[in-house]
Amino acid sequence: MPSMKRQVTFGCLFCGLREGNARPVTARTPSFFAVEDKYPVNVGHTLVIPTRHVARMRDLTVAEFAELKQILEIVQDQLTEQNAEGFNIGVNEGEVAGQTVSHLHIHVIPRYSGDVAQPRGGVRNIKSALVAY
Repeated sequence: MPSMKRQVTFGCLFCGLREGNARPVTARTPSFFAVEDKYPVNVGHTLVIPTRHVARMRDLTVAEFAELKQILEIVQDQLTEQNAEGFNIGVNEGEVAGQTVSHLHIHVIPRYSGDVAQPRGGVRNIKSALVAY
């Protein structure tokens, strides 16, 4: 079973964000914190990050996974108060899947009426619709 101690991996960008010194923390639970994405694909794009250094969803404990639901609800409630009408929620695991920081982070991307011409297909179309890659 993984250690519940706060681990810091030397040079990990997200371990360094945990205290809120570099970027304001917008939500927090005992095992997670949320910050706005530095390179948002839509207004309010937020990252939910475990305080314990883990790389993948499968590395979360059962208790952490349950707590993930709580912080996702908190973040969605905050963004709904800021007029979000829907959400894309996603995780990139592994370099070939687009993970650029090897510390688990969940993208919560708020969606708004009219932010793309044809929202049908959701995440299947988000890259070409919102991100100029």
